[in-house]
Amino acid sequence: MLSFYGKKQRYCDGVSRREFLKVGGFAAGALGGFGLPQLLQAEDAAGTGSSHKSVIHIFLGGGPPHQDMWEIKTDAPKEIRGEFNPIDTNVPGIQIGECFPKIAAMMDKMAVIRSVVGCSGGHDSFQCFSGWNRRSLDSIGGRPSIGSAVAKLKGTVEPAVPASVALAAKTRHAPWSYPGGPGFLGAGFSPFQPEGEGMADLKLNNVSLDRLSDRKSLLKGLDGLRRDVDASGMINGMDAFTQAAFGVLTSSKLVDALDISKEDPKIRARYGDGKPYKYQYDGAPTCNDHLLIARRLVEVGVRSVTLSYGRWDSHGANFDLVRHHGTRLDQGVAALVQDLDERGILDDVTVIVWGEFGRTPRINPGAGRDHWPRVSCALLAGGGMQTGQAIGATNRLGEYAQERPVDMQEVVSTIYHNLGINPMTTTLQDPTGRPQFLTDIREPIRELV
Repeated sequence: MLSFYGKKQRYCDGVSRREFLKVGGFAAGALGGFGLPQLLQAEDAAGTGSSHKSVIHIFLGGGPPHQDMWEIKTDAPKEIRGEFNPIDTNVPGIQIGECFPKIAAMMDKMAVIRSVVGCSGGHDSFQCFSGWNRRSLDSIGGRPSIGSAVAKLKGTVEPAVPASVALAAKTRHAPWSYPGGPGFLGAGFSPFQPEGEGMADLKLNNVSLDRLSDRKSLLKGLDGLRRDVDASGMINGMDAFTQAAFGVLTSSKLVDALDISKEDPKIRARYGDGKPYKYQYDGAPTCNDHLLIARRLVEVGVRSVTLSYGRWDSHGANFDLVRHHGTRLDQGVAALVQDLDERGILDDVTVIVWGEFGRTPRINPGAGRDHWPRVSCALLAGGGMQTGQAIGATNRLGEYAQERPVDMQEVVSTIYHNLGINPMTTTLQDPTGRPQFLTDIREPIRELV
């Protein structure tokens, strides 16, 4: 294990900064034996785009209840309507659930989709992060996630900062912390995971953070390098991508972005920390620090950040869960959008909040809602989109999309469009040499772009 020992700083999910600085995570989750040099080499081969557009993808693992969030069913009978009332937003004619007053106050900078269809029913993040059923092209590695595709198509903004980062805290139901994978693109396009499995792979003893700038000291401690690499300048003749990997290790940009102790305390207070964590069970914590870290990451050049927020599988106590999770999500997302706007980068950063499917219209005997793939919902902001609108609607009982059904692939195509990638024409070559479109439904959501 390659551990860099420095000043201890503990994140909200209980992981210390010391624990983060274990370089196995730089092996992109140690998938297929691919290290950071190979990842950088694969990204460079694709070329680097000139623009820096980003996406922050907030996955609500478990399936959020659409009718308790963005479209309260005031005319439905009691056994369907639920406990929440609608509240006005700052856009005339648009109301959302009472648990989201901060988002309501800035709805002009956001858009809600009340009629998301095409959910495969999988209890995981795969479709949200890629647009595809997880079985699609499974025989050749599967479909790549948005983060991996943008890493391939756009490359890194600069070599010391990965194109794609996954912040998802590890969950007992592992598919909810799936970070989005490279699919048929190969392990070189996996997202960088600060808490990835590769953390346990390497160890460097007696090297502090202050000494990382000395590459010779670093080389002497790397288990994977031969001891005959001496101080004679051979490092200059090494593979350029290995040098770039060392650049990541010795650069402060990525480490600083992940260290929220460097953030203005007033900004941190605006986001909140999402505690106390409740209703987590086998899912993710409501970790608002991850939203702040996501903003810090896109600022230093990350193109795609994914995270898992809360555990929304509300088969019981649905309304208590939404009160807890919803108020924390409201604070964090509103702070994120305000923060991006104040920094002048909101038009360059797409924020999306959604889950794998919706919840049943009828409330079960345990005051919960069960799985409902027929319709779901999404909240979007930034990305240069036409915000301040609500798109689509379900019927009176929240059973199906009655107005303007929006397929999940349309949402993903919109994200690609916002990232400066044309989903109508762009393809990725699979291992058989065949071009594969990014989505089947390639036109972005017309109301937003």
